[in-house]
Amino acid sequence: MERQRLIVPAACAAATFVFHLLGNPHYGFFRDELYFIICGRHPQWGYVDQPPVIPLLAAASQVFGISLVALRAISAVFAGASVFVTCRLVQEFGGGTFAQVFAALCTAFAAVLAAFGTLVGTDTVGLWAWPLIALYAVRIARGADPRWWLAAGAIAGIALESKYSAAFFLVSAAVGLLLTQGRRALRTPWFAAGAALCVLIALPNALWQAHYGFPMLELLRNGQDGKNVVLSPLSFILLQALITNPVLAIVWIAGLVWSFIQARIRWIGIAYVVLIAMMIALHAKHYYPADVYPVLFAAGGAAFEQWTAHVRIARPVLIALVAAAGALLLPLAVPLLPVRQFIAYNNALSSVLPLNSTVTEHHKQSVLPQNYADMYGWPQLAQTVVEVYDSLSPAERARAVIAASNYGEASAIEFFAGRALPPVISGHNQYFLWGTHGASGDVLIDVNGDCGSDLHLFAHTQRAATFTARYVMPYEDDMPIMLCRGIKKPLAQVWPLVKDYN
Repeated sequence: MERQRLIVPAACAAATFVFHLLGNPHYGFFRDELYFIICGRHPQWGYVDQPPVIPLLAAASQVFGISLVALRAISAVFAGASVFVTCRLVQEFGGGTFAQVFAALCTAFAAVLAAFGTLVGTDTVGLWAWPLIALYAVRIARGADPRWWLAAGAIAGIALESKYSAAFFLVSAAVGLLLTQGRRALRTPWFAAGAALCVLIALPNALWQAHYGFPMLELLRNGQDGKNVVLSPLSFILLQALITNPVLAIVWIAGLVWSFIQARIRWIGIAYVVLIAMMIALHAKHYYPADVYPVLFAAGGAAFEQWTAHVRIARPVLIALVAAAGALLLPLAVPLLPVRQFIAYNNALSSVLPLNSTVTEHHKQSVLPQNYADMYGWPQLAQTVVEVYDSLSPAERARAVIAASNYGEASAIEFFAGRALPPVISGHNQYFLWGTHGASGDVLIDVNGDCGSDLHLFAHTQRAATFTARYVMPYEDDMPIMLCRGIKKPLAQVWPLVKDYN
């Protein structure tokens, strides 16, 4: 019987995995993916701007050589796992085959979730972890063995070691359970044991952050001070519908309403409301709570199955509708179209949907949205820097160091150079903590910088090259590559001034 119950979830998960495996590896490595790989090559319990799980996974994917397919296979696995857990949640809610397929399509095609299943990022693990924690909680609340809290605690710890915003989901879920009949599931020492296991798994990263003065908090404060777009409460709520797909949003909204109607899962509705309220209060980016939507899609699938029990002819129509609506926005999240066709397609969609409202940072945009623009130009940038380095005399090459203005540039140079180069340094995020590598800075190749002109650091400066590439973000185009010689102060003395956590 249990094997039969696994057939639909496994089939939906496999289809999602194969789709992403074939659709993801186009355009190129995203800037954050390059950064994760470089961070993972320096294993630590934490980094300035993320916990360790994603960097370690990203670095592991490249042990046999540069491979975008291998890297994106990670996100494809978690996308498939998310759909599998969604179907299992539907079963817990009493749903059958239609409800599972319906919810699986919504989870796989919802634009923001498809994006999490495309790029390897800190939200990727949450695709699987958040709904799985909810699945364990639902089962235990229905009378399952409370020892499953240990599994839930372990998954919660992994989620926290993947992205800090998982803490808000865990708090909101606990509040939802406490305020409903689900509180009975918490009255067991196994819940306390699961919570302790979660803390134990997350503790090394917390201690790392404490050791370095909680740089993540400094980064978040800096981001809210002009870099990030701060949304009004109404805008934040409306964007939840847009980023999940306005048509598919009807399903999760129905799931939210249905969860309030069903006493045994009312805690899920309360948890969602608490989660969104916390995100709004903290001026979070609109996609931060998105890993919760598989849970609501599961509830929505069960609700629509119940509501169409006497009009089953409507079910294939509903499946066709969500498939068509999802496919319409899918190219925004998965690089399916050749870039020129995508630009035309994106422009056409932007004329009917407020896609510009999904921008999260105050940057001038490229002809491509940032999630695609930041996949372009990185190998060419690395090659340009290599050529500048090769133009130096042997004596200067022996003393040279490469400085980049941000982690994307620094990571791309390290990753794509394809040969031994001098140290690559930057004041941006984790690169700042890695320091100067003992370099004097007397010969410095400054990527997208000005040789510290405001500090009058160097005796001689010259523009050695200019990097330009199609489709990149405007602040990465017409990029100066400067040669800076004759540093007037030791680089180590200047280093504290270049810290840039944002």
